[in-house]
Amino acid sequence: MSNDIPIDFTELTQLTQLGIQQSSLDFKSTTLESDRYVCVRESGASGNTVAIVDLKNNNEVTRKNMTADNAIMHPTENVVSLRANGTTLQIFNLESKQRLKAFTMDEPVVYWKWLDNQHLGLVTGSSIFYWNVFDGSNNGPVKLTERHHTLNNCQIINIVAEPDLNWFAVNGIAQEDGRIAGHIQLFSKARNVSQAIEGHVSKFASIKLSGAASPTKVFCVGNKNASGQGNLHIIEIDHVDGNPPFQKKLVDIFFPPDAANDFPISLQASDKYGIVYVLTKYGFIHLYDMETGANLFVNRITADPVFTASAYNSGTGIITINKSGQVLTVEVAKDKIIPYVLEKLSNVPLALALSSRGGFPGAENLFNQQFQNYLNQGDYANAAKVAASSEQLRTQDTINKLKHITPQPGQISPILQYFSTLLDRGTLNKYESIELAKPVLQQDRKPLFEKWLKEDKLTSSEELGDIVKSYNDPALALAVYIRANVNIKVVSCLAELGQFDKILPYCQKVGYNPDYTNLIQNLIRVSPDKASEFAVSLLAGGEANLNTEVIADLFFSQNYFQQGTAFLLDALKNDSPAEGHLQTKVLEVNLLNAPQVADAILGNNMFSHYDKPTIGKLCEKSGLFQRALEHYDDLKDIKRVIVHTNVLPIDWLVGYFGQLNVQQSVSCLKELLSNNMQQNLQAVIQVATKYSDLIGALTLIKIFEDFKCTEGLYYYLSSIVNLTQEPDVVFKYIQAAAKMNQTKEIERVVRDNNVYNGEKVKNFLKEFKLDDQLPLIIVCDRFNFVHDLILYLYKNQYFKFIEVYVQSVNPANTPQVIAGLLDVDCEESIIKNLLLSVLGRVPIKELVAEVEKRNRLKILLPFLEKTLEGGSNDQEVYNTLAKIYIDSNNAPEKFLQENNNYDTLAVGKYCEKRDPYLAYISYSKGGNDDELINITNENKMYKYQARYLLSKSDFDLWNKVLQEDNIHRRQLVDQVISTGIPELSDPEPISITVKAFMENDLPQELIELLEKIILEPSPFNDNTSLQGLMILTAIKADSSRVSNYIEKLDKFDPEEIAPLCIDNQLYEEAFEVYDKFELRLEAIKVLVEEIMSLDRGEQYAEKYDTPELWYQLGSAQLNGLRIPEAINSYVKSKIPDNYEQVIEISEHAGKEEELIAFLDMARENLREPVIDGALINAYASLDRLSDIEKFVGGSNVADLESIGDKLFEAKNYKAAKILYSNVSKYSKLATTLVYLEDYQGAVDCARKASNTSVWKQVNSACIENKEFRLAQICGLNLIIDAEELPELVKTYEFNGYFNELIALFESGLGLERAHMGMFTELATLYAKYSPEKVMEHLKLFWSRINIPKVLTACEEAHLYPELIFLYCHYEEWDNAALTMIERSEVAFDHSAFKEIIVKAPNLEIYYKAINFYLNENPSLLVDLLSVLTPKLDLPRVVRIFVKSDNLPMIKPFLISVLEKNNSVVNSAYHDLLIEEEDYKSLRSSIENESNNRFNKLDLAERLENHDLIFFRQISATLYTKEKKFNKAISILKNDKNWPGLIKTVAISKSTKLAHELLDYFVETGNHECFITLLYSSYEIISYDYVLELSWLHNLGNFIKPYEISIAYENQKKINEVYQDLKKRRDAEKREEDSPSVGQPLMITNGTGLGYQPTGAGFGNAF
Repeated sequence: MSNDIPIDFTELTQLTQLGIQQSSLDFKSTTLESDRYVCVRESGASGNTVAIVDLKNNNEVTRKNMTADNAIMHPTENVVSLRANGTTLQIFNLESKQRLKAFTMDEPVVYWKWLDNQHLGLVTGSSIFYWNVFDGSNNGPVKLTERHHTLNNCQIINIVAEPDLNWFAVNGIAQEDGRIAGHIQLFSKARNVSQAIEGHVSKFASIKLSGAASPTKVFCVGNKNASGQGNLHIIEIDHVDGNPPFQKKLVDIFFPPDAANDFPISLQASDKYGIVYVLTKYGFIHLYDMETGANLFVNRITADPVFTASAYNSGTGIITINKSGQVLTVEVAKDKIIPYVLEKLSNVPLALALSSRGGFPGAENLFNQQFQNYLNQGDYANAAKVAASSEQLRTQDTINKLKHITPQPGQISPILQYFSTLLDRGTLNKYESIELAKPVLQQDRKPLFEKWLKEDKLTSSEELGDIVKSYNDPALALAVYIRANVNIKVVSCLAELGQFDKILPYCQKVGYNPDYTNLIQNLIRVSPDKASEFAVSLLAGGEANLNTEVIADLFFSQNYFQQGTAFLLDALKNDSPAEGHLQTKVLEVNLLNAPQVADAILGNNMFSHYDKPTIGKLCEKSGLFQRALEHYDDLKDIKRVIVHTNVLPIDWLVGYFGQLNVQQSVSCLKELLSNNMQQNLQAVIQVATKYSDLIGALTLIKIFEDFKCTEGLYYYLSSIVNLTQEPDVVFKYIQAAAKMNQTKEIERVVRDNNVYNGEKVKNFLKEFKLDDQLPLIIVCDRFNFVHDLILYLYKNQYFKFIEVYVQSVNPANTPQVIAGLLDVDCEESIIKNLLLSVLGRVPIKELVAEVEKRNRLKILLPFLEKTLEGGSNDQEVYNTLAKIYIDSNNAPEKFLQENNNYDTLAVGKYCEKRDPYLAYISYSKGGNDDELINITNENKMYKYQARYLLSKSDFDLWNKVLQEDNIHRRQLVDQVISTGIPELSDPEPISITVKAFMENDLPQELIELLEKIILEPSPFNDNTSLQGLMILTAIKADSSRVSNYIEKLDKFDPEEIAPLCIDNQLYEEAFEVYDKFELRLEAIKVLVEEIMSLDRGEQYAEKYDTPELWYQLGSAQLNGLRIPEAINSYVKSKIPDNYEQVIEISEHAGKEEELIAFLDMARENLREPVIDGALINAYASLDRLSDIEKFVGGSNVADLESIGDKLFEAKNYKAAKILYSNVSKYSKLATTLVYLEDYQGAVDCARKASNTSVWKQVNSACIENKEFRLAQICGLNLIIDAEELPELVKTYEFNGYFNELIALFESGLGLERAHMGMFTELATLYAKYSPEKVMEHLKLFWSRINIPKVLTACEEAHLYPELIFLYCHYEEWDNAALTMIERSEVAFDHSAFKEIIVKAPNLEIYYKAINFYLNENPSLLVDLLSVLTPKLDLPRVVRIFVKSDNLPMIKPFLISVLEKNNSVVNSAYHDLLIEEEDYKSLRSSIENESNNRFNKLDLAERLENHDLIFFRQISATLYTKEKKFNKAISILKNDKNWPGLIKTVAISKSTKLAHELLDYFVETGNHECFITLLYSSYEIISYDYVLELSWLHNLGNFIKPYEISIAYENQKKINEVYQDLKKRRDAEKREEDSPSVGQPLMITNGTGLGYQPTGAGFGNAF
């Protein structure tokens, strides 16, 4: 775009390059609320997503999965508003992930938009709403008014509101009479009135008119009426009294003739500049002056239509998006608008108004001229207004000029008028604010100053704050410093005001890091507590880098120990190792000054890295013995302190021992016992108790024993005796208790403790001889020392304790006591009496055992009898009586048989050696099987054993005695058969016996047993089970007997016996069984299947002649593959049930002719498809086609299609044809005809079948037989199915029929169902076999082919022009460009390449293209670069050509991109100019401020020694620009370039340099340059220095004019001072003469400087 247009036009980004779908770039899906975010709703296979493009964060794209149908972003915040189903509204803060609002509307929202940063505007089908989103409530939208009927059929495109939300406007468009008409509903909230206006776009704005006290609100409307005429209306609303009236403006909006359908789509207004932007649908931008309505500029910014727009850069411009995805911005060019208005529009008033309103440069000369004219005319009021209207005139120089103007009497001072005008217009700049503040503060008008400050009429600065502070008002100065961001002075003022709590928040807010140490030092002097709090707050903030140690020293040095301690406690709360010295310091200070504080600190365990030995000593000195012990590690120190148990809490002391090692603990305990044992004993006992496991009980015992502290030992052991596992510890406790005469405790321990050594304790108690022997009794009882106990008691005549033991302690041990007494030969009477005294409490069994050992059972007889009399049923009593009766032979058999209470096992065992029969009685009575069997076997009592087994009838017992390894089995079996069985009449024992014989595999014995039972007379002769069992046994053991048994027996079950015979291959016996019981079918089955004699079977069937037998025989014959005989048997049986097997076997054997008879018989009884099908198959096998035609023509149930398939598989195509024709199976018929070589018929049938597989088969057959015409017919029906294409093509290609294949596809392109695959395949075939046709085909059908597939084909065929063509249409611009580069010899075209390369997204290809052109097309290189310029990395391009030494080739390109002011480009261009020695262009380039980005010093160094003087002059110029004046002066001196030298010194403003140059000119005698320098550097040369030089070198005549000038200026200044002094004196005289006092400043009476006192204090910024 041209450089002289008054707008800045920028492309911010291209949305499609950011991954935004082209289809989503429309008004519905893409929203633009501001210049911050673009929000795009996209739809895809995975669902709906919302893409958010952050235009101010490097175009970062964020995607969210959302089901919403519309989304809009907040103008400035990361807040998204979502609308789902038209009615559900939700607003989310994406940063905090918080839902701000949610509401469901009663009707769908058709349009919504942010009205400002707080409110949303919503339009439904019937109403208009607005919604406060950030009010912190759950309130929904508030209804404003009903929607006007003129908007009923409109698409709503915008809603705008006036900033105070008093006016709203809804814009809509509709199709009317072939045009897009616009309608606006204007609504006044205050009046609750709506008005319909014709218009497309609208906007509320404001403008500050000249002389107005407040801005004027206007409503701007853009419209294109029915006649095609566009116009812009600017109307005032809410007129403010006192403001000049604003005349309604109506101006035309120009629409070009070729844009008849164009209409305004957006209107934006800049309140700052007073400019209106109108953007149309076709991309035309119109700029208008809001105040006059004058058209400023019109131009088209995009060829693609735009669909949305918004305000840009805080409302000073407009941003829009077009359909191609470009995000474009337009803003008035600040540096071009005024020159454009002056030069192009020739409108001076408009230029002045714009410059005044917007501060645009370019009208400085006009303002200067006006200003000087007014000054010259004495019109100071207008001069002040002009100066105030121009940013360029608002300088210190202007202020000085106005200050020095003396007004006419009765008139306001020009400087006051100047300030008054500025105050009305806006904010004063820095210099104006300072100049205005001085007189106001001098007159003590601080409220007025406060008012201006609060209204932002003044520009705050450090100088202004210093002036205010000089008037002793730190609060007011604070306000100024805060606004001026003078952080150091803000902090100083806050400290001065005592507002310490605000210092840290302020510093954090502004990011300022002051010298907190100095600040705290000053604060300590004022308030130590506040200083401590402030220091702690700084630590909590974590941002202040405080030196903790220095701060602490500040407190402690002034004896503020409490405050310093509080600070350090907070500073050291992290307990860091690096802070150990500070921890030591805070503890030292408090131990010396406040021990209780130190004690609390140590008690809270706040520190762990301080110097513990030092602190321990200080604690000891302070009397904090507990803390001292906590810090001491040396045993000597610990022992010295630990003896102060009177001041140490005993609980703590006990816990402290847990921190010591064993050696230290032992030493301390000894120390405590050696120092006042009585006082320390309790503590020692507690320590010993708690740490017994750690120190060791034996060690502690030794300590007590060493100090002969029996009492301590006793109490210590009493606490651990119940827990210890050490026998010696318990023993020591018993010893200590004995010494302490604690008999009861000894009794308790020996009774309850399980650890002590019983032997050792027993011996100790026997030796100690306690008065009470109960502890000894308990020990002996527990450790089974009863015998020793009885001997000890009996020996020492403790008879009473013997009774006590058996009666009270443990009556259960009475047997052992009796045994002991018997061993010492005690009198029987004593023993008997002792037994009778514990009657009922003595364990009989043990007692009997002990007495029986000593062969003294009879002594128990009285005791046992008394026991029975007492009602005892103890078995042991009866056992003992039985033993006594047996030994005394007192009717033992009777007792054993009649008594049921004795233990048969025990008594039997007792009798075995004495009388085996008595043992048998006992075992038999008790059911002691094993013992009974053993005693009978040992004594050969087999008869008794047999009787016992039969009577017991226990199967397990039988198994035990019948085991093979039993040597007595044969004798036992003989007794069972000969003696036991004959005595039985109950069948149950026999059954169990038989089963036992069977289980133990005794077949011979079993047969003997069964013959005894069955063949000999017995009650069991006709028992069916036994007969069957006997035969079964014979089958298994002796098969020779089976036939005899079958003949003799007739009560067995044939269904059971015959199968068993078969299983054991006794087939004849099985036949005999079946035949005997007339089971004919089973019998013949045995003959034909087992004996396998079909002849005997046939004889057997003829003998009985039943259908079942013939059917059975036929099945057997069929299985034996005697097919004719089997069919004959089946026919005789008249049973066709086995037809399937008959048919299968017959067909397999080729016996179709014999099968026909069976099938005819079967059809008489059955109507089965299988039978009919088999008959057809038989006819077909015999080639009886006529019979087939006759059969299928008649009644049948055959599945003709499946039979046809079977015949087809058997290649009997003629028969299959008959069947397929009969059932109209054209697809199969077509295949059959193919095999019959009837191709035409096959095609006709395939057409009727309309089946892909049939077409494929017929097609393959036709191809194979070269019937290409018919094959093409089939192929045309195949290629319309995309899935069949690959196989079809493969078939043709395999056979080499390429032309026929291409012809097929060419014929198919005209088909109605032609699809992409056909076009793609034909393109591929052309690429392979007819490449000359590829390009034409692609140009015609590129949109209907699968481009990736054809790309591969073209690449394989090396068709590179075609390949590039496809890449372009597939938008793979990268590959297209690369292909053209790589295959340039056949595919390069410069024009096409330029079009392609600019669309390539991969920027690396640009540089490949540049290298390609450099190597192959250097003449076209500049043209290429001109196209690529917007996207090139210019430094990289330059480096490419520098590296290849081809930089001159791109000189035109370098010149074209100089405006981008790139340092690398500029340097390269300079190198080129130096090489060409083009000093004029080089000077022009470096003097152009738009090309100022390059290393000036580097260039200057390169040029300073150049051969050409012109380049050295340029070097001096560069040094001057970089303020390297010495270097520049050196070059200019060498070249004797006096004008440049003088100019450089003047520019430097350096008095030193000026003086040095004066000396140089004097030394060289260059008086002309000396005089010239005096005037060019007039302001920086010292007059006295000139006089000195003149005097030294006789230059008085040369400097005379200079002296005269100096004298003139001095006299002029003296006169001004005198005049000022005179005025002051006159003024003072008038004040003295005047009676009034307190005359206000004139400034307070000036226009627009209304004063209102503020009242409240000022300066609190928080």
